[in-house]
Amino acid sequence: MKKAFLQLHIAVLLAGFTAILGKLIELNEGYLVSYRMLVSAVTLALILFFRKELILLSKENILKLFGVGAIVALHWVTFYGSVKYSNVSVSVTCLSAIGFFTSIFEPVIMRRKIDIVEIFLGLLAIVGIYFIFNFYPEYKTGIIFGVISAMLASLFPIFNKKLLNSFSPKILTLYEMTGGLIALCFILPVYLQFFPASYFIPTLVDWLWLLVLAWLCTVLAFILSLNALKQVSAFTANLTYNLEPVYSIIMAFIIFHENKFLGAGFYYGFAIILMAVTLQMVRVYRDRKELL
Repeated sequence: MKKAFLQLHIAVLLAGFTAILGKLIELNEGYLVSYRMLVSAVTLALILFFRKELILLSKENILKLFGVGAIVALHWVTFYGSVKYSNVSVSVTCLSAIGFFTSIFEPVIMRRKIDIVEIFLGLLAIVGIYFIFNFYPEYKTGIIFGVISAMLASLFPIFNKKLLNSFSPKILTLYEMTGGLIALCFILPVYLQFFPASYFIPTLVDWLWLLVLAWLCTVLAFILSLNALKQVSAFTANLTYNLEPVYSIIMAFIIFHENKFLGAGFYYGFAIILMAVTLQMVRVYRDRKELL
C-alpha cells in the first residue's frame, strides 16, 4: 500500500507540472494535446515493440480503450483551455471539483452505495471554486473550462479501475493515447471554429516542452497512476489528485509570479479545498488502520 501511495504522489507531482508546461507551450490547447498524445503513443509503441510486449486486442476491447482515451483527450483540451483562458493557479484549483463528480459517478458506474461523506467533501471543493469564481469574473471562461475538465477527469480513473483487471498499465496507456488522438481528429475541426489557433506547427521551444510533457508527465505519470489504482480506490486517487494544485501553484508562484495577481478570494477558496483534501486523507488512513 505504501508503494501505491508513493507512485500516486509522484504521478500527482508530475501532473502538477503539466499546467506549467501548458503555459510555456504556446500552441493552441487542441494542437497541444494532439502532439502530446502522438508523442506518447509512438514512444510507448516503440518501447512495447522492442520489449516484445506489444499485443493486438480484440475489436471490442479496442473500442472500450479508445472510448476512455477520447475522455482523456477532452479532459486535457479543456484543462489546457482553462490554463490559457485564466492562469495556472486558477485552472488547477478548478480540478478540485473532481472529488464531487467522482462521489456521484463512481457509485453509479461501480454499482455501490453512495457515500454521503464523499459527496460532502466534494461539495466543499465546489464551494472553494465558487469563492474563486466570485472574486475573479475575468477568468469566467477559464473556470468553466476547468470545471468541465474536472468532470471528465473524474470518469476515466473509474473506467480504468475496471480495465486494469484485464490489461497492463502500458497497454492501457498506449491504446488510450491512440484512441484520444483519433478522437481529436474529429473533434478539433469543430473546436477550432470556436477557439481558433494562431499556428499549428510547434516551434523548437514548443517541441522541447512537448517531449517533457509526453515522456515524463504523460507516459511515466500515467503508468505510475495506473499501478497505484490497482490498490487504491478511484475516489481516493481522484481526491489525492486534488493535491495537484498545491504543486502547480507553488511552481506557478516561482516561475510566473502569479501570487502578485491573486487576492484574498483565491486563498479563501483554496483553503476550503485543501481542508476537503486533508479530511479525506485522514478518513482513508483511519479506515485502513481499522482494517488492520
